[in-house]
Amino acid sequence: MLRSDLFTFPPSRAYRMAMPELAERYWTAEDVRALPDDGNRYECIDGVLLVTPAPRNVHQDVVAEFFRVLYDYIRPLRPIRLRFSPADIEIVPRTLVQPDLYVAVPKPGRVRLDTWDAIGSLMLAVEVLSPSTARVDRGRKREFYQRAGVAEYWIVDHEARLVERWRPEDTRPEVVRGTLVWQPRERPEPLVIDLEALFSEALDD
Repeated sequence: MLRSDLFTFPPSRAYRMAMPELAERYWTAEDVRALPDDGNRYECIDGVLLVTPAPRNVHQDVVAEFFRVLYDYIRPLRPIRLRFSPADIEIVPRTLVQPDLYVAVPKPGRVRLDTWDAIGSLMLAVEVLSPSTARVDRGRKREFYQRAGVAEYWIVDHEARLVERWRPEDTRPEVVRGTLVWQPRERPEPLVIDLEALFSEALDD
């Protein structure tokens, strides 16, 4: 039986031909790593392969603005690091994810995040919505990040100029407009993000 969320965008003719074979198998992180580097983003959650195309310019501009405002706040927390995809994160065995932005925490005893297997958990994961990814970002990925204990998961809707904030225990998101305040326990002072200014900068308003 085909799994309806296998692909997050209209697949190419080659992918359409291969869909039954792809849908019937259980995908692991090792399988995904063996796929060709063709410009698409490949992830797998609960055995399901997720494929998304290269992002549009506006998507990248929004990611860049969030990286800019987060970088200086996260920098004093090293070896905790702020990074962006492409990535190869396997915080749950056999599952591989590539959030647009993420704050990675090393495993106990690791003093550097110099290899992918040094990542023990995520303090924050951020996905910027696009038409091809919205359902998966709000559904399967959100459920996975909550189960995996990611402290916060932000779904950025730049068209609505808001952030949907999820924590592991949440049953519905906190919808944030205007000002987003983030204060992980590792920092005594909060980060205050002016979302309206951020989106205006990213979207060249």
